[in-house]
Amino acid sequence: MITDLLSILDLEPLEHNLFRGRSFDPGWQRVFGGQVIGQALVAASRTVVVDRPVHSLHGYFLRPGDPAAPIIYAVERVRDGGSFSTRRVVATQHGQTTFIMSASFHIREEGLEHQIAMPDVPGPEDLPVDDEQGVALLEGAPAGVRRYWERLRPIELRPVDLKSYFRRDEARNSHAIWIRARTSIGDDAVLNSCVLAYASDLTLLDTTLMAHGRSAFDPGLQVASLDHAMWFHRPFRMDDWLLYVEDSPSAHGALGFNRGSLFDRKGVLVASVAQEGLVRPVTR
Repeated sequence: MITDLLSILDLEPLEHNLFRGRSFDPGWQRVFGGQVIGQALVAASRTVVVDRPVHSLHGYFLRPGDPAAPIIYAVERVRDGGSFSTRRVVATQHGQTTFIMSASFHIREEGLEHQIAMPDVPGPEDLPVDDEQGVALLEGAPAGVRRYWERLRPIELRPVDLKSYFRRDEARNSHAIWIRARTSIGDDAVLNSCVLAYASDLTLLDTTLMAHGRSAFDPGLQVASLDHAMWFHRPFRMDDWLLYVEDSPSAHGALGFNRGSLFDRKGVLVASVAQEGLVRPVTR
């Protein structure tokens, strides 16, 4: 549940600029990438002055994380200027670097305003969750997909088209999904940003796979996030619905590229995401 997520985001301070994180085991053999992004952002944020929120982050996954071992986050205070602060975070396990991230923080100031429009889609209340239609879809899904959707998660997910996760007869390279934290996490902008960083990795790589009628549970594919970038545009709350609009412009050479735009219920663009992932056919 969300209390478990907030617990793992509450890093233990070890020393100046040094923090320790732990993992909960969601049934995977490696640490979920969104967890590492969220924890790294927590570590970086704790070294930045109040009211200088994150506006961008760029991270690289270097090695799979071990859910049974703690993760150590070392923060380098690269720069503190009049308007921007820059941090570099290195995550290590078993003496090896598993993830690196740069993050930039910016004071609140006024400027030019524009944004892209949110697509016209059904609202989250109009989409199936546990009703007969949703149950019927899950009954026809592969066992791995069924386990993923049926387990209790800290982030609630309502795909605009749930069938797209199981469809095998129609290629597509875009989809949309409503997301939110299951319970209130308050107004803390840092905490909301870290929870969104966690959630942003939940479904993005699926977009590459949907374009080929495949899923992350396909035994014929090796799938993993390689890098992750986010830009935080405007304030938001993770305990209200956000529409995550995702597309995959390209897949080539065992790499899939994906983009995401996050809108609040009023159509305000609050964040953008980009990610490249490994999508390697497994030869037996």
